[in-house]
Amino acid sequence: MRSAKLPDFRNLGICLRILIAVNLLGLFAALAASATLGEWLPEFTRWCAFIQPVLLLSLLALYLLQPWLARLNPAGGYLVVLTLPALFSLLAHAIAISLLNINLPGHPLRTVILAICIASITLLYLHLRQRALAPALAEARLQALQARIRPHFLFNSINAVLSIVRSDSKQAETALMDMADLFRVLMADNRELVPLAQELALCRQYLALEKLRLENRLNIDWQVENMPQDALIPPLVLQPLLENAVYHGIEPLSEGGTITIELSSTRNGLHIHLHNPYQPGISHHQGNRMALDNIRERLQLHFDAEASLNIVRNDDGYSVHIVIPYRHRPAA
Repeated sequence: MRSAKLPDFRNLGICLRILIAVNLLGLFAALAASATLGEWLPEFTRWCAFIQPVLLLSLLALYLLQPWLARLNPAGGYLVVLTLPALFSLLAHAIAISLLNINLPGHPLRTVILAICIASITLLYLHLRQRALAPALAEARLQALQARIRPHFLFNSINAVLSIVRSDSKQAETALMDMADLFRVLMADNRELVPLAQELALCRQYLALEKLRLENRLNIDWQVENMPQDALIPPLVLQPLLENAVYHGIEPLSEGGTITIELSSTRNGLHIHLHNPYQPGISHHQGNRMALDNIRERLQLHFDAEASLNIVRNDDGYSVHIVIPYRHRPAA
């Protein structure tokens, strides 16, 4: 785990997984220490009475220290994470003996070693889970290189630029610069969160290129007045959704339509709503599942249970609603 990234201890899903993992370890430890099944419940109860305060205090401390931990190198961060449960378990051992007159078996060193072992196993579980989800990031980069911009988009965009080279060379130059910026972002190693404003700038460049081709058939309704300016999101979340909206919603309609992008925030969450017209009978073939599944996996990797992606398809059109926790860069 030397080069592994620390878990986000302010993530509700991570905290729940730690609680469940530690209590399951206690359950198995109680079973192993019990000679009969009748002794198991009292043994597990005694174990919980000691470990639950240590576990909750450790989670509270990690929650409070999360901004500081995020600035540490991984080795230092893991050292702190392993040290806190050891200190709290030692404190609990001392309180139980000195103040509560509870005769605990074993030396305090045994308690400390047990706490470090439990914390290490839990961190190993979270690390293995992160590695299991890591292919979603690799696929994100692979799609950026190969499939994020479909060949038809590249071909049509070049044709759109060629069609205005003679009549409006300045607009053609701007379009080529937009294409260069777009491909530069799509070919980057997109693993970290990026500012929401950066993602929106990429989307505006993409839609400007599509506007050259579709002209008045493509209309965009931006509702971004209430978006938090400093929010961070995974890269290439909104742009592939817009590509699907253009390809499956606008292109098949002779009269075109309007894509609505609404960004807003609650106290702890960022909401992304995207709506486009959709008529299954005249739509292109279904080809948007890969992008949606990829986005859903990356949201899970970055935010665990705190993020969601929901789709509504009806006569009114096709809507995607993404909810992610509000994140921003810590102050230097």
